[in-house]
Amino acid sequence: MAKLLLVAACALVDRDGRVLLARRPPHKPFAGLWEFPGGKLAEGETPEQALIRELREELGVDTEESCLAPIAFASRESEGFHLLMPLYVCRKWKGMPRPIEADELRWVRPEALLGFDMPPADKPLAAQLRDFL
Repeated sequence: MAKLLLVAACALVDRDGRVLLARRPPHKPFAGLWEFPGGKLAEGETPEQALIRELREELGVDTEESCLAPIAFASRESEGFHLLMPLYVCRKWKGMPRPIEADELRWVRPEALLGFDMPPADKPLAAQLRDFL
């Protein structure tokens, strides 16, 4: 049986209804692809706690658990593990997102999300997010 890898992702949505995408840096798997910010859960962390930590580390923004709303999840087999990735929407945070770990950030209209090259787990979430927004 494949090991279960839990990764939480977040769609930051601004006042204009645009979604923040981050481009993966050259030294990481899926380099150059666009994704929703987030990351692996640390031992004992909930998805919400992981997102609060990851958004601070990756983008320099702060949010709270009450500002995170789960809307979809991806479940897919990968090499040596099974990925389970819930996607949350966040419309309220403090700070201006900046690319601390990403190569680049881009605010995107929901209808344009599927035009970006994304890792396999993010692509179906982008379609669900577009339909949700």
